[in-house]
Amino acid sequence: MSPYPVCHSHQTDPPRLAFIGLDTCYPRADGRATRRHYLDSAASTLALRCARQVTDELLRHYANTHSELHFSARIASHAHDWAHGQALKFIRADPDRYTGFFAGSGCTAPLNRLARVLTARRPERDVVLISLLEHHANDLPHRKHAKTVVHIPLTGRAPGLGAINLGVLQQLLDQYRGRVNYIAVSAASNVTGIINPVHDVAELAHAHGAWVIVDASQFLAHAPLPVSDTGTVERELDAVVFSGHKLYAPGSPGAAVVRRALLDACEPDEVGGGMVEDVSLSGYQVTARFPDREEAGTPNILGAVQLGAALNVLQRIGMEQIHTAEQQQLRSLLARLAAIPGVRIYGNPDIERTPRLGVVSFNLAGLEHGLVAAVLNDYHNVAVRNGCFCAHPYVRELLKPELWALEFDPDAGDAEALIQPWRGMVRASLGLYTTDEDIEALLAGIRDLLARPDHYRALYQADTEGNFHHRTFLAPAEALFDPEAALDRALAGSRTSDDVFVL
Repeated sequence: MSPYPVCHSHQTDPPRLAFIGLDTCYPRADGRATRRHYLDSAASTLALRCARQVTDELLRHYANTHSELHFSARIASHAHDWAHGQALKFIRADPDRYTGFFAGSGCTAPLNRLARVLTARRPERDVVLISLLEHHANDLPHRKHAKTVVHIPLTGRAPGLGAINLGVLQQLLDQYRGRVNYIAVSAASNVTGIINPVHDVAELAHAHGAWVIVDASQFLAHAPLPVSDTGTVERELDAVVFSGHKLYAPGSPGAAVVRRALLDACEPDEVGGGMVEDVSLSGYQVTARFPDREEAGTPNILGAVQLGAALNVLQRIGMEQIHTAEQQQLRSLLARLAAIPGVRIYGNPDIERTPRLGVVSFNLAGLEHGLVAAVLNDYHNVAVRNGCFCAHPYVRELLKPELWALEFDPDAGDAEALIQPWRGMVRASLGLYTTDEDIEALLAGIRDLLARPDHYRALYQADTEGNFHHRTFLAPAEALFDPEAALDRALAGSRTSDDVFVL
């Protein structure tokens, strides 16, 4: 059973049905069909059913925002405003000093926007500091727009690297005194789940006049993250960015909660309808209203409201309670993985010294990560992710001892093709719906692989991209879900229903 409370669409619904897709079954290579064990929440979480139901109900009233003069527009505008408020409330941001806005389909869009705006605002501060464990979304935008980017090293040694090294960060702030514009840092790694002390980072940064941008995409579904852990301005985060698809609201936009003072002194990065007071042939006047000025064009109303509903449910459950329950599950998973000979866990596994969230990356001795992920899927219906997880520099650092042992130089310019099958790892990640049964299935699959590596290797062939395909078991995506066939079924249903639209 899952250790977490759940929301129900009806009092009689079984707990697992509080999330859409947990009862999905797939065929396996051994001829059986079983329910999937979804351990890929670090990539995207499944949909919280009651949050989705809110948007389905809103569709009955759907209209565009930015109007109050007909019922539907009034309802849509109110619901969209409510979603903004939920984003602010979730991280305890003062609405008089912070604004929340939605953009894109994950944290990438708001992070790109902040990189453009903040580098243009203080061009004399030409240095941006970034932690080594960043996802590409919180790395590449700053490389593109800042003149100089410096990566902050981590504590410990590979493969047991820890969090950001605060001592070295202080040295870098001193070295580039007066030049550091901002620090970009993840609240937690999407590879190892290791938590960065972001409020400590903020205190160091603010002492040097620098800002702090926090990518909280991998953090907020697992633990509480207030903008200030003490309530003081010195330890306050200047911008917190996150992805709704990692917060049980797939299809929702990315979100940013930002101090208004960082944005109101410059023109919005994107312009268009909804963010202006007046437009003439000779110019335009940007509105002073937040968040309108940061959301040009028609917003993703339904996605934003679904995200707002998911955030509201998480607050009702209590993020502290969610974190406590997940930590119990995580400790058990780490201990049981560590007890299996041939399993290598990445990142410092000592939770007391290096706090983690429910993300564990590992490799099995002598087995390519792609083969491991394929066998876990095909024979055990365990969904995990493999590769570098859009965090190539971090993964390369974690893997260096192993690659050196294989006589590969991971920093060589021509090494990419040679080390492709080995430059990666397998990642299992937890969600509100993860049960002991899911973890047992993962562990059983790992033991099976380690017991019969040659048997499974003979069943698969690898393509040029390092993906492993079963030689005889075929389960193409279109055979499992065909969008056009699904549309045909929906249209057939409309012909026999009371819908107005009938083909």
